[in-house]
Order: sequence, then C-alpha cells, then structure tokens
Amino acid sequence: YNLGIGGAVQAGLLFAEREGYDVAVQFDADGQHRADQVHFLLEPLFEQTADAVIGSRFLREEECRVPPMRRLGIAVLRSASSFVVGQTITDPTSGFRAYSRAALTYLASEYPHDYPEPEAVVSLCRRGFRLREVAVQMRERQAGRSSITPLRSIYYMTKVLLAIGVGAARVSARGAR
Repeated sequence: YNLGIGGAVQAGLLFAEREGYDVAVQFDADGQHRADQVHFLLEPLFEQTADAVIGSRFLREEECRVPPMRRLGIAVLRSASSFVVGQTITDPTSGFRAYSRAALTYLASEYPHDYPEPEAVVSLCRRGFRLREVAVQMRERQAGRSSITPLRSIYYMTKVLLAIGVGAARVSARGAR
C-alpha cells in the first residue's frame, strides 16, 4: 500500500525500534541527498549533543538552487517552525535526517503522516528532544516529481501551518517528556 512519505518513514522507524537500532537515518529517494554527507548527521548523535539532526541545504556558504516558490514556502515554514520551537530552523522541509534511539522510539509511534518534516520538528522540540541542524551538500532532484505542485502549494502551506499550530498546542497540553 502507498502510505505516503509519513507512513514510509514511520515504517522504517518502527523497524529500527523493533530491531534495537541506536540510530536511524532518513534519506529521501529523489537523489538530492548524498551518502557521503551522512557522517555530518551522525556526528552530533555520537557526540550526544543532539537527539535529532537535520541536514540543511541553507547553512552552506555556496547558494543552494531552490525554485523561487519553493524557497518562499520554506521561508514561511522556517519562520513558523522557528517561532513555535524557539530556535532557528533553516530547513524544516529537509528529508535528510538522523535520529537517536530515544528520538526514533518516540517518532515510531508519533510520526506525522501528511506533510511530516515540519510537523516532526515541532513535535520533537516541544517534547524536549535536542534538535540540531548541520550543513550538508545536496543535489537538485535527480528522480521523481514533487507531490507539491504550484496549484497544491497553497493547500500544502495552509495545512502544514495549521498542523504546526495544532501540534504545538497539543504537545503543550500534554507536557514535555
């Protein structure tokens, strides 16, 4: 069954949890992410300075080419995510991530389904997990197409911003871990 990106990532996290893995790496299949950059994600986990690490395309000195409308959408989500979690998140839509045992265990049962990357950032931070971004090199998409077409982008932004707000309120009501 096609469960979407949220279901696919959660299935991987459930597998990692059940098999006793200490670390899980999320790596999109569109060819943007580079295997030679994974070590940058793992370093903060091994140094125990983070529970979750995002590979950011926006922390490098050289400009990352992102289409203007996508860049605008990322900027809006960056602002919303950063405001809610109280720390700057430069690339909340990045699907290049690594999780510690504690974070992957939490996400195995609580991973968002629709547009999960920005929601997961908020959920992790609001539950007290230490989130860190690291600079990575990414390529332009090598395969496939984004499910977010120009027409769907308004719907996507509205839904994600609403989900971030609801997620922040829900976690606040439950309290931190």
